[in-house]
Amino acid sequence: MRILVADDERLLADTVAEGLRRLAMAVDVAYDGDGALERALVHRYDVAVLDRDMPGRTGDDVCRSLLESGSGTRVLLLTAAAGIRDRVEGLGLGADDYLTKPFAFAELAARVQALARRSAPALQPVLEQAGVVLDVARHSAWRDGRLLDLTPKEFAVLHVLLRAEGRVVSAEELLEQGWDEHADPFTNAVRVAVMTLRRKLGDPPVIETVARAGYRLGS
Repeated sequence: MRILVADDERLLADTVAEGLRRLAMAVDVAYDGDGALERALVHRYDVAVLDRDMPGRTGDDVCRSLLESGSGTRVLLLTAAAGIRDRVEGLGLGADDYLTKPFAFAELAARVQALARRSAPALQPVLEQAGVVLDVARHSAWRDGRLLDLTPKEFAVLHVLLRAEGRVVSAEELLEQGWDEHADPFTNAVRVAVMTLRRKLGDPPVIETVARAGYRLGS
């Protein structure tokens, strides 16, 4: 899943982004509303975490623009204001959820994951194919009952392949969904992640390479 985090408190934004990346999410960061909206017009995000109180273009403004664009991005608003009126006002803008600062990262992560599931309601929290089982909520994966020790990128690649349900997934699509905007489109990061994932999945091989097209998970 791909997440946008926008907050003018740079340390907070970077800390949240790093925590979400450790949960195998691709995260882009903006430090103002203009940067957040610019990224949202270029990339498709499952969830946008927006500080309401950014100077200039606020999180409220970005939330309205996302709603008007019909992007389908779920919005979690952050604010230091804890009053009921503030929460009601934020949700009235079209936001999907609201969290007051200071907050526990575990709660923010749980809310982001819940919103991401709502952005793709057809997806099941547990995916299974060819003896491979992936539990999104628990961030765990198994093959034939054997627990797999996967890096966040390997987990993200496996998640995308399972979601594809046998469809061929291009390297570009894997890069878009599993890495952030700073990923070099000419890097071999996808190939390396697929290679190490194959090794950890073991025999018989289940990830097929389709020449000049990409990868798919076999039956």
